[in-house]
Amino acid sequence: MTTLSDFKKFTSNLKKQDHKMPVLFIGHGSPMNGIEHNQFSESWAQLAKEIPTPEAILVVSAHWLSRGTKITAMDFPETIHDFGGFPKALFDVQYPAPGNPELAKETASIIKSADVELVHDWGLDHGAWTVIRNMYPDAKIPVLQLSIDYTKGPQFHYELAKELSSLRSKGVLIIGSGNMVHNLRMISFDKLDAEYGYDWAIEMNEVFKKHITNRNHDALINYESLGNAAKLAVPTPDHYYPLLYSLGLQNKHEEAFIFNDKLMAGSLTMTSLVIQ
Repeated sequence: MTTLSDFKKFTSNLKKQDHKMPVLFIGHGSPMNGIEHNQFSESWAQLAKEIPTPEAILVVSAHWLSRGTKITAMDFPETIHDFGGFPKALFDVQYPAPGNPELAKETASIIKSADVELVHDWGLDHGAWTVIRNMYPDAKIPVLQLSIDYTKGPQFHYELAKELSSLRSKGVLIIGSGNMVHNLRMISFDKLDAEYGYDWAIEMNEVFKKHITNRNHDALINYESLGNAAKLAVPTPDHYYPLLYSLGLQNKHEEAFIFNDKLMAGSLTMTSLVIQ
């Protein structure tokens, strides 16, 4: 099991490589991680201390699915509370980070595989702000979101991610935010806060990690061919596609460090990556 001590050893040299930002995939889990002090929120806070401070952040969140590819382009994105049944304290949270319309235009221009729409009617959903609020609580770093075109398949999203590579050299931290294993219909409600996984969830978490470690991206793109356990782990691709965006940005010389490698409530994993 990866510890924060192991994590710090891996990230100890990241600040020396400030010519290129790392890439993250964050298993964001419950929205409550946005306000609770727990092992996940603490690891995100620690992560921010170990990597170079970004000039801006671009998030691909599981919670913004659209027809076509879109990017937020407003000066100040609103904080979206896209959930229900949680305490009022969570709905009261505001994360007033600025946007960056010029960066939005630049990002749209470097994407050649899709016509990217600049939008002003979205904001930061909980796949973005619950994580970034723990990393950068002062909300001074500009944050943008890139949507996931639900009409396209996994290969499209993996290839589109490659087109974002130049942003890393301009100080942009790119974060995929979802969950590798995410089946809400099979959550064990009596173990909501417990580190517990069904056999198929444990199996697929290990399979995904093996392919990530071995850089076998083709297997991860074609996850539907990985058997019945994969169909249970990824019944819908919304929380899985952000992983493909992060992997699409990995070059052949970079490693993927796995942290927060935990199964929760039977059918969810918090497994996360730093790629550098």
